[in-house]
Amino acid sequence: MMTSNNIIAVRTWLRTGLAVSLVAALGLSAGCDSGLRSIDRRTDALLRETNERLGRETRTPARQWPDPPSLSDRVGLDKRPGTNNPDADQLTFTVADETRDVAERLRAMQDEEAAAADALVLDLPGALRQAQLTAREFLSAEEDYILAAIRLLIERHRWEPRLFATSTVGVSGGWDDGVPRSALNIVNELSARRQLPFGGEVAARWVWQAAEDLRSNVSGRYRQSSAIVLDGNIPLLRGAGWVAQESLIQSERNLVYAARDFEEFRRNLFVSIASDYFGLLQQLDGIESQEQQLRSFEALEARQKAWYDAGKLPEIDVNLAANNTLNARASLANRRESYVLALDRFKVRLGLPVRQAVVIKPFELTIPEPDVTMTAATELALSYRLDLQNQRDRLDDARRQVRVARNNLLPDLDLAAGVTFPTEEDAREGGMVYELDDTRYNASLTFGLPLDREIERLQLRAAMIAQQSAERAFARFRDEVILDARARVREIERARFNLVLAEKRVEITKRRAEEQEIRADEVDTQARVDTATDLLNAEQARDQARTDLRNSVLNYLLATGQLRVARDGTIVPLPGMANQED
Repeated sequence: MMTSNNIIAVRTWLRTGLAVSLVAALGLSAGCDSGLRSIDRRTDALLRETNERLGRETRTPARQWPDPPSLSDRVGLDKRPGTNNPDADQLTFTVADETRDVAERLRAMQDEEAAAADALVLDLPGALRQAQLTAREFLSAEEDYILAAIRLLIERHRWEPRLFATSTVGVSGGWDDGVPRSALNIVNELSARRQLPFGGEVAARWVWQAAEDLRSNVSGRYRQSSAIVLDGNIPLLRGAGWVAQESLIQSERNLVYAARDFEEFRRNLFVSIASDYFGLLQQLDGIESQEQQLRSFEALEARQKAWYDAGKLPEIDVNLAANNTLNARASLANRRESYVLALDRFKVRLGLPVRQAVVIKPFELTIPEPDVTMTAATELALSYRLDLQNQRDRLDDARRQVRVARNNLLPDLDLAAGVTFPTEEDAREGGMVYELDDTRYNASLTFGLPLDREIERLQLRAAMIAQQSAERAFARFRDEVILDARARVREIERARFNLVLAEKRVEITKRRAEEQEIRADEVDTQARVDTATDLLNAEQARDQARTDLRNSVLNYLLATGQLRVARDGTIVPLPGMANQED
């Protein structure tokens, strides 16, 4: 039966423990959104601080996150999700009319982008800005950077004072000479703990406990007391010193690596998006050249047909001209289809809907070619490449891991101490008055002989092997950086050389076409066709050489670590580099 003391015990527990726990739980539930907003603010501040150390042009991710789903949300709980896979007799297939105007329908499909009223017009700066808003690979890179910051915040929190609160209600019972006995035990504990910077932990605890024999009316069966406990433990050998902060050190360094990786990704994305954009412009130039060739062949066919009707040419010349006109039309349709497919892939890369109409606007980004030697380019790359700096610092991580593994071979020598301030021990209800005269303390020094360190020795050997592997990986990566920088310098010269030759080839072929036009009555059809084909090929080679030259300069800046990308994704001109953007 419940006695008055039972009731007092339960009420006391509710007042000192359960009520606090319930309020805390409700507060955590209600403050989930505000707590996440606080985390977002701290993460943003940490990212800004890291970027400020990295450079002015770096971009700090700014993301908005949705609210977490409700616990009652049952999405994804269906053990047998439905499948939409109808039988063949439920499907339909409409046969196309073979007499349809295929050329017109194909042209309408290929010209759908330009004809759309809501078409998005993109030049190079617009494409770069769009990539930093919706490109999936960019958003994923941003999230990797943000996650590195969150992992560091988690690790830092482990080294801050942490508060804990627990409330326990227990019932125990049994039979004493056939008489049932049961007791109510209540324990509330509030504690604050903190890891020490050079190993160990200190804690402060307030412990309140009460006990009551539920089957007895005898006075004094109810007992209540509390105590304040301060204790701690400190390692003196194994796990002591800076090795205790290994996880924090690595997390801090990992955020720096993530910042460099993100900035390096932005630079690579700039070059890659620009290369895709230049490729689209090149395809547009190819379509224009193909259209010019088609018009030339149509004019040639009309002229040859007129001369054939006048009896000046055999029919074979007319058929040859007509055949080349048909080939030019087919080539033009193929080029348009290739461009439409490339444009759709470009939209997917930018994170735009495939159905979103996009019109590519020409934008001439003329970057001057650098006057640099391979030796100078190598020195720049070794000094400025962010990925090389990450590799170098990760090698230091591997070396540090060896020292951590060596520390694990040391004996255990731990110092522990504590002090307890209890309430009156003889009082049935101790209340909240603590008796200093009853203070208790304890201290101990524990020494553990390293009799079994086989696993630790194996881990040391593994760390040493990992260090050797990291050194080789760094040396290889450094050599690849040197090779890349040297190759980019040669690539610029090769691209310029090809452009000079291609421009001369176009000039020569145009003069040849002009001469044939003057002597039209003396030049046969095949010669005219060959000249038109050679001119098309020469113009395409020239356009390709121009694209290669632009890309080679961007790749040189990227390979030497000199490319700087503004926060909106556009290029930042270097001192001495005239701003040639039109």
